[in-house]
Amino acid sequence: MAADSDIVTALRDLLGGRCSTVESVRDQHARDEAWHVPVQPAAVVFPENTEEVQAIAALCAEHACPVIPFGVGTSLEGQVIPVPGGITIDCSRMNTILEISPENLDATVQPGVTRKQLNTQLRETGLMFTVDPGADATMGGMASTRASGTNTVRYGTMRENVLAMKVVLADGRLIQVGSRARKSSAGYDLKNLFVGAEGTLGIITELTVRLFGQPETIAAATCAFEEIDDAVNTVILSIQCGLPLARVELLDTLQMHGMNLRNPDMPLPEKPYLFLEFHGTDHSVAEQIETFKEIATSHGSTHFATAKHEEDRNRLWRARHDAYYAGKALRPGAEGYVTDCCVPISALAEAISRCRALVEKSGLIAPLVGHVGDGNFHLLILIDPAVREELATAKQLSSDINRIAVELGGTMTGEHGVGLGKKAYMAGEHGHAWDLMADIKRVLDPQNIMNPGKMVDVGKTQA
Repeated sequence: MAADSDIVTALRDLLGGRCSTVESVRDQHARDEAWHVPVQPAAVVFPENTEEVQAIAALCAEHACPVIPFGVGTSLEGQVIPVPGGITIDCSRMNTILEISPENLDATVQPGVTRKQLNTQLRETGLMFTVDPGADATMGGMASTRASGTNTVRYGTMRENVLAMKVVLADGRLIQVGSRARKSSAGYDLKNLFVGAEGTLGIITELTVRLFGQPETIAAATCAFEEIDDAVNTVILSIQCGLPLARVELLDTLQMHGMNLRNPDMPLPEKPYLFLEFHGTDHSVAEQIETFKEIATSHGSTHFATAKHEEDRNRLWRARHDAYYAGKALRPGAEGYVTDCCVPISALAEAISRCRALVEKSGLIAPLVGHVGDGNFHLLILIDPAVREELATAKQLSSDINRIAVELGGTMTGEHGVGLGKKAYMAGEHGHAWDLMADIKRVLDPQNIMNPGKMVDVGKTQA
């Protein structure tokens, strides 16, 4: 890589004051939401359109300078940390909704548009964008990490909801992947190659996403159980019975204690707990709730309650979306070391049982939250990273949990992505397919400047 000053000078010539080397700005782009060792970029640039991103990429290629895309920094696996230094491309100024097409049920946006911004604009159209990872993440960041969240069980992940993208490659070329057509047999599926690539293959500068009609009726429900297995088995049976659950979230007893610490005005039973949401007509939602209640009751459910008013529903889901911070309330001052496993739903009860046993053996505090409708669950392992023994134990616990998920036919990450935190486990899950990922990386990014140090190791055989 050329001296930092050379590339910074070139970028200042291109962007003027939108190339920043201010310490506070660089520090803001040195980390994400979870615990990883922060690293500052040499500079942060703020492009406003695709052409500027192309010019930035071409300059970085000319100087062999690493380039790291950045949305709002809500990732949890260190995807945005510039481990070798380099230039961070902050896409926050690329925040224009370019087109909403109600007749085609799609919208085209720049990558810095956030999901809440898009849904606010959609409100009067009767449509909605459904992927909801909790944080008000950017659309580009969500596509880059193949995000999902609480609505996935019914509406799918970013993989299913991104139709097309414009992507700037490492040498500055611009390509279009996918289309607004709902299906295609034309060639390799390049769109889904870039969805989830975490900026290691290119920079997303525009994306077209699928929209859905807003349901006539939305109702939330909550219920408690004596045992976590009963909650899990209730969800499994409900899905096997064909209930079209829109959201179904599991929180264990420890997590519920954290919820009450963070939300003292909304005390909830400190037992394994389900948060649910049902979409449809008045009649169909009433039927869904009654059927689910029957199944839950047969598994010993208590404290069953429903909420149809928007204010009440929002209050419940706001509390659920704050689960990360509620978990951290269990150990003030601690950092969160996050796991993110996903298994076939038939293996979910076993996976959670085995993982909880490992947590108890470790002696660490680790509340559990799960998007259990699609077999995805998280543990927030609370640690003081300055205590080497705690960090080592957390890493071993995470490794063992990842191994269990793969053993049961699942994956080490259902939605958070690979970044820095999961890279060490890629060979164990993918074997020689990880070599193929590195081969693809070498072809598209021969200088290894696109978010280097993430996803694959290009300098050696992977598996």
